[in-house]
Amino acid sequence: MEGVRSNQLIGYGLVVGLPGTGEQSPFTEQSFKTMLSNFGITMPENLKPKIKNVAAVAVHAELTAFAKPGQTIDVTVSSMGSAQSLRGGTLLQTMLMGLDGNAYAVAQGSLVVSGLGLGGLDGSKILVNIPTVGRIANGATVEREIKSPFSMGDSITFNLHNSDFTTAKRLSDTINNLIVGSAKAIDATSVKVTAPRDISDRVSFLSVLENLEFEPNITFSKNNS
Repeated sequence: MEGVRSNQLIGYGLVVGLPGTGEQSPFTEQSFKTMLSNFGITMPENLKPKIKNVAAVAVHAELTAFAKPGQTIDVTVSSMGSAQSLRGGTLLQTMLMGLDGNAYAVAQGSLVVSGLGLGGLDGSKILVNIPTVGRIANGATVEREIKSPFSMGDSITFNLHNSDFTTAKRLSDTINNLIVGSAKAIDATSVKVTAPRDISDRVSFLSVLENLEFEPNITFSKNNS
């Protein structure tokens, strides 16, 4: 459905509690001091904290269509510096921003890391998967809803996964067999359908349409497979 899609979110945060596999870099130290200052703790300028149990990370997630405040989404956490592993770490409260600069979710929680890295005294290393990337299932809480075009206007537009004039015509014909004159194929990708303005009626209308069946252009599909 045109305009109804997921939105990418991204944020910058700190993972703490690492067993000495973190990093000690200028921007990590700066982030650590900024976090402490938010709690009213000021560190002396000449004091450089040894924070090998902290790592600076990028946090990203997808905000699904129709997600509402209070619901949760999965997040992926990736090391941005020289941290060796994020295993055993906990992500501190991180704001997840959209392209418009607004915060849409807040992430926090313990990471699940599938990667594993081992090193020998002779300098040899074994790396299984990626230990510097982890996930937090339901790790972010949605704080802001993104407006959807679903409830706007007098019509909705369906977009095909694969552009094809025949498939677009067959889709519009199938809808018109149910409600005469309600659907019109705009081009090889889109079919515009007149829909009720009342949101409850529109949901019921879409529930009927999504259960309609029609045959796509099989020849075109085979040529593009």
